[in-house]
Amino acid sequence: RDSLRLERAALPPEPAFHPQPQGVIMFYESLFNPSIHRPVKACLTGAGEFGASFLFQAQGMPLLEVPAVCTRTVQRAVDAYENAGIPASKVRVCESAEDAKKAYADGFNVVVDSFEYIAGLPLDVLVESSGAPEASAAAAELAIERGMHVVMVSKETDSVVGSILARKAAERGLVYTTGDGDQPSLLIGLISWGRVLGMNIVGAGKSSEYDFIYDPARDMVLCPGQKQEIATPGMGSLWQFGDRPAEEVVGKRRAMLTSLSHRSVPDLCEMAVVANATGMMPDRPLFHAPVARIDEMPDLFCPKADGGLFDAPGRLDIFNCFRRPDEASMAGGVFIVVECKDKKSWQVLKAKGHPCSRNDRYAALYHPAHLLGVETGTSVLAAALMKHATGGGNLRPLCDLCGRAVRDLPKGTVLDMGGHHHTIDGVEGVLNPAAAIGPDAALPFYLLSHRTLCRDVPAGKLITLGDLDMPEESTLLRLRREQDKAFGLVK
Repeated sequence: RDSLRLERAALPPEPAFHPQPQGVIMFYESLFNPSIHRPVKACLTGAGEFGASFLFQAQGMPLLEVPAVCTRTVQRAVDAYENAGIPASKVRVCESAEDAKKAYADGFNVVVDSFEYIAGLPLDVLVESSGAPEASAAAAELAIERGMHVVMVSKETDSVVGSILARKAAERGLVYTTGDGDQPSLLIGLISWGRVLGMNIVGAGKSSEYDFIYDPARDMVLCPGQKQEIATPGMGSLWQFGDRPAEEVVGKRRAMLTSLSHRSVPDLCEMAVVANATGMMPDRPLFHAPVARIDEMPDLFCPKADGGLFDAPGRLDIFNCFRRPDEASMAGGVFIVVECKDKKSWQVLKAKGHPCSRNDRYAALYHPAHLLGVETGTSVLAAALMKHATGGGNLRPLCDLCGRAVRDLPKGTVLDMGGHHHTIDGVEGVLNPAAAIGPDAALPFYLLSHRTLCRDVPAGKLITLGDLDMPEESTLLRLRREQDKAFGLVK
């Protein structure tokens, strides 16, 4: 063991590794040519970071207008318009559908706190980014009823009822899709790109949001997103796999970093959305989630028979990007791992810097970043002008993100959802095969949001409908029941 340990000063010098974008590239100017298309009119729900970036970027797009925004805090929308270069004098806060209709006709940008007030305006697309599952589901359903396409950015909603909303849209000749700029849509597109090219995709996934940054000079690992710095004596010996099994090395890294979170609820939620769009499934309910360098992806996300982590090919997973301070981040990037069938071609690509496995059987292709609402306009234009879903056109319920108690939760506990990651205190996310909801069946995670327990739930138990005081007027619950029936999950 000592012979494998490297002193810090002996860590092999390497050039900084800077990932390059790979994946879906099209000539967008021919697809979305202002000389042959009229501008698309979109409305936005939610004016947080994602929504505000979409609103800002839309001002530079000749084919896109966003004349209406719905958000619970209307001042955020007014501020978002101002930050996008639209003065407050051109914005009108409205408190009814009649007021909104008049303001719109008078040329104002309309801001409301209820989507019903703008649902009757002549708009083409709803961009739903509120992150509030109940309100999001209701807005999407109403938009479809009123003839709007829906770009669903709220993955919380999509993970529960995306399939039925997509079917409702299709029945009306409309598009329901995830939005470019967020990982699900980008990964779905990358998987689709690989499949069209005839690639055998053995693994796919994303880098989790937070990098684990290794400083070899101090033998420390810093995770800025979790505001932790950990002493890791001997981590230098684990910097490279060498000739050791990949699973052994990542296991030792994990043992040194147990105080850090290696997965988050959004990671699982996003991969559930990808599973339902692509048919690829997680290898295990909580992923392997290794601490891994970018060039290690093809050694890890392949079948165990070839030294990887997967029980079978074609699985989804995530990893925590392990890098030096001088290396580029891949936090939030997406990837596919493909089989290298033509060894000569892949030897050439390997020489050009594409990560290949040690046995030269697999390679990783990836897109290292996502741009939030800055990119979402392509999904909006594709839906309105081409009736094309950038997030896939065959959604079906295959995977559920369910909620499991991590400690004893007494009767009367309110399962408040909140924080940047939309988590629920005392509840973890678990990925399961999709199943019909029922009194004793595991409930999708975001159906738990803001509900109250009607009985004690012990640690380790998946939370069910029978555990909750669930109002029957819930739109999310009704749509989920429709989805279960429509897709044959009800037995």
